[in-house]
Amino acid sequence: MSRPDAVPPADAVPPADAVPKDHKANAPRSIGCFVLTISDSKTPETDTSGALIRERLTQAGHTVVGHAIVRDEPTQVTAVIRTGCDDPAVEAFILTGGTGVTSRDSTFEAVEALLDKRLTGFGELFRMLSYEEVGAAAMLSRAQGGVVRGRALFSLPGSPNACRLALEKLILPELGHVLREVRR
Repeated sequence: MSRPDAVPPADAVPPADAVPKDHKANAPRSIGCFVLTISDSKTPETDTSGALIRERLTQAGHTVVGHAIVRDEPTQVTAVIRTGCDDPAVEAFILTGGTGVTSRDSTFEAVEALLDKRLTGFGELFRMLSYEEVGAAAMLSRAQGGVVRGRALFSLPGSPNACRLALEKLILPELGHVLREVRR
């Protein structure tokens, strides 16, 4: 007879990747995304990061249901997110810009105040991957992820390279899975 606190033999435990594959199999394939660029200087013509995000989302089969550029002012950032949360087509937000440590970078604080849940692992993994590309400067990024009113939110730096990295390595591979979990 086995003890209740005994560890099961290794061959009795399913492989670590068995559950996520099952979760991903039942995850939505196309997510309605709102892309928000936060910048005091970007225009529709110079917003390379926002354009990159919209292009990569579309290529991955997601729908860009809206996009905007706002100044790095907390009230502007939160107003767009709150309005997006009132639109059932918006299932996820991808933000770019305002995540640094300059006196004008206020996106982190604006987003933090709205989050119902934080995906702390997103920021940690993003900085780890960034470290491999840019070295110790990765510590200056305050990229973050979380859930706001039943929607996924990812806040990325303004650099196109940082956006590419976050999308390819973290967001696109897991976006459907994240939404599946948020909706449970």
